[in-house]
Amino acid sequence: MRTLPLPATRLTLTLFLLVAGLTGFRPASRPQPVVIAYVGGYRGLIENPDAIMVEKLTHINYAFVDIKEGRAWLTNERTDTVNFRRLNALKQRNPNLRILISIGGWAWSENFSDAVLTDEGRKLFAATAVDIIRKYNLDGVDIDWEYPGVPGEEGNVYRPEDKQNYTLMFQALRASLDTLEKERGVHQLLTTAVGGGRYFTEHTEMDKAAQYLDYVNIMSYDYKTNPTGIAGHHTNLYGSTKDTAEASADRSVKIFLEAGVPAEKIVVGIAFYGRGWTVKDGTAKGLNQQAVKGARGGGFTRLKDSLMVQGYDRHWDKRAKAPYLFHPENNVFISYDDERSVRAKCRYTRKHRLAGVMFWEYSSDPKGYLLNTIHTSFSKR
Repeated sequence: MRTLPLPATRLTLTLFLLVAGLTGFRPASRPQPVVIAYVGGYRGLIENPDAIMVEKLTHINYAFVDIKEGRAWLTNERTDTVNFRRLNALKQRNPNLRILISIGGWAWSENFSDAVLTDEGRKLFAATAVDIIRKYNLDGVDIDWEYPGVPGEEGNVYRPEDKQNYTLMFQALRASLDTLEKERGVHQLLTTAVGGGRYFTEHTEMDKAAQYLDYVNIMSYDYKTNPTGIAGHHTNLYGSTKDTAEASADRSVKIFLEAGVPAEKIVVGIAFYGRGWTVKDGTAKGLNQQAVKGARGGGFTRLKDSLMVQGYDRHWDKRAKAPYLFHPENNVFISYDDERSVRAKCRYTRKHRLAGVMFWEYSSDPKGYLLNTIHTSFSKR
């Protein structure tokens, strides 16, 4: 039988596939997603740091470093230094692990605005932050300013100038880190944790700030915190109602994309803890009902090993891709992330080509139920 010549495009493709097969060429794969754990040192010594499953992490953000008189400052220097040494020792098990100091947090953000108000102040803050990195052989700085330009904890200083100074702070930090980078010959990381609503992007210049940042960690949790507000999802992937303004991880990601943050720098937050409310009655099993007071939630290990066998019923919100617990006798509603919602967030991250996930906070799930789920989800191709 006579064969006809292949069209040029088909011929090219055929030759490419033939050569690829012979040479073992494979198209470049997407980078493996990052898995960033916030590890709390603000309480003192980290309990049993050797139990941290560092083989399943890419980064540890050590929380928190404070600010005093415009300088990055170790409030608990005696225990912080021991924690740094013990965390660094974990690199023997995972040489690729990167350890950052996280400056600020909910309770220690009151001095950011003053510290970065002037060029001189920003240089001092940046230099002292990087001095900590240099002294303790760490790998970068994470900024958790809650929040530029708007109130955070009661008594926090904030001002309109925070919008521009937030960007200039990262510029100063990047310059100081670049100096250290030249000394070490290894890239020094600069990241930030951000609130998940428009209040954050409207009071910052995220498109400008992003050019200095390696990752933007969206705190896609604590969407609901008021103990006498509406009891609902606090860490949902999607909205649970038809309200397009309802907070969710998906909405937060879209807000930051619209603000100019590249997808490959966005990190989705996972809650390793639950938030609880007591509601008036069993209507809708507490979901989106008026709360009368707060209730204890706790870490996921506690939720899974204790509450789920002590009268709480687990429910799944298909629309929100989020679980919740309800105690029908005590009318207690608890919102949290579980293995199923974590898998959904990991799939979402891959689908939208985001950088990866982060979580608050490691000690809330010491048995590693959720970290194991993250690891398994990202191990699948």
